[in-house]
Amino acid sequence: MKKRTKIIATLGPSSTSSNKIAKMIEAGTDVFRINLSHTSVEDTKKIISLVRNQESNFNRPVAIMIDLQGQKVRIKSFGKLPFVNLKTHDSFIIDSSLGENGTSKKVGVTFKDLYKNVKAGNELLLSDALIKLRVDKVSAKKIYTTVLRGGKLKPYQGVNKKGGGLSLSGITNKDKSDLKKSLALEYDYVAVSFVQDEKDINEIKKILKNKDVKIIAKIERNEAIKNIDKITKAADGLLVARGDLGVEIGIEQLPATQKLLIRKAISFDKIVIVATQMMESMIKNRVPTRAEVFDVANAVTSGVDAIMFSAETAIGKYPSDVISEASRICVESEGAYIRPLSVDRVVPKTLPVDQVIALSAVYSAKLTKVVAIAALTETGSTALWMSRVQSNIPIYAMTQNIKTSRRICLYKGVQSIKLDKLEENHAQANLQVISLMKEIGTVKKGDLVIITKGDLLGTSGGTNAMKVVEVGNMIEIND
Repeated sequence: MKKRTKIIATLGPSSTSSNKIAKMIEAGTDVFRINLSHTSVEDTKKIISLVRNQESNFNRPVAIMIDLQGQKVRIKSFGKLPFVNLKTHDSFIIDSSLGENGTSKKVGVTFKDLYKNVKAGNELLLSDALIKLRVDKVSAKKIYTTVLRGGKLKPYQGVNKKGGGLSLSGITNKDKSDLKKSLALEYDYVAVSFVQDEKDINEIKKILKNKDVKIIAKIERNEAIKNIDKITKAADGLLVARGDLGVEIGIEQLPATQKLLIRKAISFDKIVIVATQMMESMIKNRVPTRAEVFDVANAVTSGVDAIMFSAETAIGKYPSDVISEASRICVESEGAYIRPLSVDRVVPKTLPVDQVIALSAVYSAKLTKVVAIAALTETGSTALWMSRVQSNIPIYAMTQNIKTSRRICLYKGVQSIKLDKLEENHAQANLQVISLMKEIGTVKKGDLVIITKGDLLGTSGGTNAMKVVEVGNMIEIND
């Protein structure tokens, strides 16, 4: 296993072609993200088809995540003007009743009730906090402000209230419509933008119904931090969206908040992803800055399942180079930082048998000379639980279920292997596993391997056995 930390690449104009997708898979992409803020459901269907074709060519699972737009507050346009220059101490009005004919003195806003959510003394941050406004007064749906930090303001830039507190639902009518239209599509994860509380996640679950898709909550609001335990329990994973989150809570708060969210996800046995500006300089350059290298390495050594790239691969000049550089950083960081065996989890007094087996396998591997773990799994749960324990033991999840094999692509330290057929006889199944691991160069004669499986192979929730075998002898190793 070359890389434990997974890489998510956003597809966009620079990368949505068979050739580009192939190069990105080859470079180390595990999951492709399709952002419905910029892509229609109809185009998403075409993009998914391109990914699945390349998945087949490479003969290895690749996951797909669709990302809902969410309730992003934006200014409107300035008529025919491409931008306006706001100078410090200027007066500027945000007018909820104004359409697309903004001027250098005023502009409309997509959130019609913004004026109800602010008062004199509040600060509004535009264009990822590059521009700062102080609210002086609110009157007749107009927000009168003074520019504290000026700059070039382009149409449709984001608007945030410092500290949060906007009365917004995370789920918009567009999100609901997009999700319903996409139910027939072949994706594995859905990311929910601007989650406010667990109700947003539950609403998505209702729409998905019985569709086998996992839900990732994007944490980008101050309100989400306040409700983080409930959100984490409701979702299948967290995505630390540092752009809008940093604007709301203040960029100085981001490092500590990122670490808190990572620990929170792991403690609840959930996936965790870090995103936003990981390697933004590579939109135009072939190599990252030293600071970006440290940022990626810090995320890796903090225990994240995945790092995600947005503009770097969607509109950047060198999408496959981004993935190659990130892969190298992941491998070197993982190798240099040998994490002691630890499990920072919320552990109940009793656990299901399959979860006990999963945890026992990782601990046993660490305390012996076991070189790898092979998990025969139907749902992927066993592999997920194994991956929550912070260790350097390579885990190979083997399944006949194509959906499970793709979903596992997001689990840290787990390589997903799709089996065409699993032997029903247990001894033969063990031989099949070892033969496959020898074929991919994972093990050699004399190595110890742990195999976990259930009495009824291919049955959901049935992992109840852990066996230690020696490659070449295939005998049980006793204490």
